[in-house]
Amino acid sequence: MKASISALLCLTLLMFLFEITPQVRAVSSSSTNISNILNSFQIGYDRRVRPNYGGIPVTVGVTLYVLSIGDLSEKFMDFTFDMYFRQFWTDPRLAFDRQPDLEKLVVGAEYIKLIWVPDTFFVNEKIALFHQATTENQFLRIMHTGEILRSMRLTIKATCPMNLANFPMDTQMCTVEIESFGYTMSDLKYAWHSGENSVQMSPDVALPQFNVLGHRQRLVEVSLSSGNYSRLLADVLFTRSMGYYMIQVYIPSSLIVVMSWVSFWLNRGAAPARVGLGVTTVLTMTTLINSVNAALPKISYMKSIDIYLFVCFFMVFGALIEYACVGYTDKRIQLRKNRFLAMQKMMEEKRLEVAKQMEMQALDPHEPMSMMNQNFYNGRSNGVRTPRNDRYHRETHVQLHSCCMMTCAVNGGGHDTLPRDMHGRNGVSDRLLPGHQQPIQLPLPSLPPSKPPHRIFGMRGSDIDKYSRVIFPIMFLSFHMMYWMIYLSISGDVPDNLVWLDS
Repeated sequence: MKASISALLCLTLLMFLFEITPQVRAVSSSSTNISNILNSFQIGYDRRVRPNYGGIPVTVGVTLYVLSIGDLSEKFMDFTFDMYFRQFWTDPRLAFDRQPDLEKLVVGAEYIKLIWVPDTFFVNEKIALFHQATTENQFLRIMHTGEILRSMRLTIKATCPMNLANFPMDTQMCTVEIESFGYTMSDLKYAWHSGENSVQMSPDVALPQFNVLGHRQRLVEVSLSSGNYSRLLADVLFTRSMGYYMIQVYIPSSLIVVMSWVSFWLNRGAAPARVGLGVTTVLTMTTLINSVNAALPKISYMKSIDIYLFVCFFMVFGALIEYACVGYTDKRIQLRKNRFLAMQKMMEEKRLEVAKQMEMQALDPHEPMSMMNQNFYNGRSNGVRTPRNDRYHRETHVQLHSCCMMTCAVNGGGHDTLPRDMHGRNGVSDRLLPGHQQPIQLPLPSLPPSKPPHRIFGMRGSDIDKYSRVIFPIMFLSFHMMYWMIYLSISGDVPDNLVWLDS
């Protein structure tokens, strides 16, 4: 019984060994064939020579898949993105016999160093990073026909020249330029491998200050001193989000301008309050302008945000100058009032003095008429001035005529208060002295206007404030309407062949 059980076990073991032996041989044979294929590629293979050397140029197809866009800097004029970069070409030296279970070979990054690869580089690259966590992020796929795919993950920081004339309502086109470093078009040509779908972007691509509208792809031929080169261009279109600048720049600057208008309603005599408010708004606008331009490159042309901020600056500066005009107007009016009152007082004193002189002359009957007339009009006797004549000339002629001339010069003429029958010709009073036949002609000064001046150039200080309360808001609102209508209408240019991100 035991002998029969042992024989049965031995028979089962033998049958099991016969079944698994072919499978082990097949696996061993397959592994051996792949290794042999890879090793056979290196027999007579020179990685320094391109495929079809001396014949037709090698065509290298390229596809891009953008994973993320990390930064778009206006100050440094560059942008950073992470992508899968894939290249396709054909190398007949790497073709092998097709087998039912073996159509392609997928090998690691180590084998790439053993074969020829295109010398592709990014023309506008500033920094390139190859990812190596946890291993080098690239692979090589070899088809049995000799078609090769090389895929790698790259992070590229490339230059992006920007036109900031419409900043922050601008759209920017950033480009990735792909070209061979050493092979001209007679040896190597680039092409978009999948046609219009060669460039793709992840739907999760987003930036804090920009919206990604889409992309487009181009193929150009570049002529350099060393020859003609094939170049691929992948353009990505960005449009700037206005939310940040609305909250941080436009609304605060507008409120600062409105705050400067408060001085128009303050008392004109409150100089510390109005000057302090004007200086504060001017300094605040200066600080805001400096903070905005600190994050931007030093460009020589005006940006749209510069126009807005400068207009706001001139508005608050104009409000400060407006108070200076109000103060100057009130000062000039007050100065004219003081001068008017002083001259009015002096004229009244002169009139009293003239009247007193006239009474003294009328009550002096012993003075000869001829001597009085001669002293009054000529002040000379036979061509020689006497002490008596000189004294009379000073006391009468100078006082009367200087008073009249000063009054006329200040007030521009006027009317005196003497009766009409006391007036003679040329504004001179004709007065008969007792015992004389000819009247004595005495000039009488004119009185100034009855009211002091209250305006200068037809305006008062309160009128300037009154007009400013209306003119400043109207000007600022008009500027707002023109500014937004112009820049919103010219900031939306989009290329016709753009592939939208949503599609």
